[in-house]
Amino acid sequence: MNSFLIIIFRLYLPISVAILTGVLLSFSLEKLQGNFSKNKHLSLVVPNYLGKFLFWFGVPLGVINFVHKANLSGGIWLSPIVAWGAVVLGIFLSWLWVQTLFPKPSLAFQTSFTLVSTVGNTSYIGFPIILLLPQLGPDYFGWAILYDLLGTFLAAYGLGSILASRSLLTNPNKIISFGLDSPVFPINQKTITDHIKSSILKIFQWLKNNLVILVKNPTLIAFIIGLILRPIVFPPWLDISLGWFAWSIIMLSLILMGMRLQQLDSWGNIKIAFSAVSIKMLLVPLVIAMALTTAGLSGPPRLVLVLQSSMPSAFASLILAEAYDLDRDLVVTCLGLSSLMLFFTLPFWLWGFTTW
Repeated sequence: MNSFLIIIFRLYLPISVAILTGVLLSFSLEKLQGNFSKNKHLSLVVPNYLGKFLFWFGVPLGVINFVHKANLSGGIWLSPIVAWGAVVLGIFLSWLWVQTLFPKPSLAFQTSFTLVSTVGNTSYIGFPIILLLPQLGPDYFGWAILYDLLGTFLAAYGLGSILASRSLLTNPNKIISFGLDSPVFPINQKTITDHIKSSILKIFQWLKNNLVILVKNPTLIAFIIGLILRPIVFPPWLDISLGWFAWSIIMLSLILMGMRLQQLDSWGNIKIAFSAVSIKMLLVPLVIAMALTTAGLSGPPRLVLVLQSSMPSAFASLILAEAYDLDRDLVVTCLGLSSLMLFFTLPFWLWGFTTW
């Protein structure tokens, strides 16, 4: 009972308060815009700037602080391997579900379902949970960040490439240029050959551009800086200041999540969304947990990997859905449903993988 109360006060209470604060703040900004402020899009501008601050400045400094203190020994490099295993498993299970129940699904629906079943919010939700849990904390933050950077981040934007190439292959009567409207040409052998060559070059260029984005990712740069600074002992004032700032950033990240959740505008397709969320937050982490246990991994490292694989659907799915004209309503519903479902699935994983 004591451990249950500790989890309530150290995990559920701060997460709930921060997310609720974000929801109320976003709601208040909607009421204020146009009345007391000349900016009619205040509720959109504030989270946008907050997100940029966290991405470019807040989260990187927090990462430096936690990586500087984290325990990076053991099989920490197993983390991205497990992350990609979860991605592949999510893709397979979502494909199997769609093919079983929908013999001829639309590309938009199938891709949207795959995205929300595969890509999890392992940073803005995953990081706070790992750091706030008494069983884990900063010592195991390295596992969480490698899962996110070398797993989720690459998978999310790699899926963008898959989306583009699948759109290409499923529209043989069109010459598709990524991000551009293209005219319709009559099909002949030369047209197809030229088109394939052009498409391959564009895909390689796309991959190159996203590799540059990864290398320039401030969180990755901060992770490397944190590794370099590990041998250096910070003076007490700097250590305390960085620690205070890092924990403030964790709370701001949760507030931002609350603001974004408040702005979700669709709750249709609940049954289908529940299936996608169940794959993402129940089936995939359960298989990952059994595989890790069978492989002999136990204790906090196993718990970190299981929790990261069970995170709610990522907001990156919504970005991709809007960019590629996918099933936005399904994605939005899954984002809201999975965020709520987290409060019910967390106790199961904590009970199951801290007791044996």
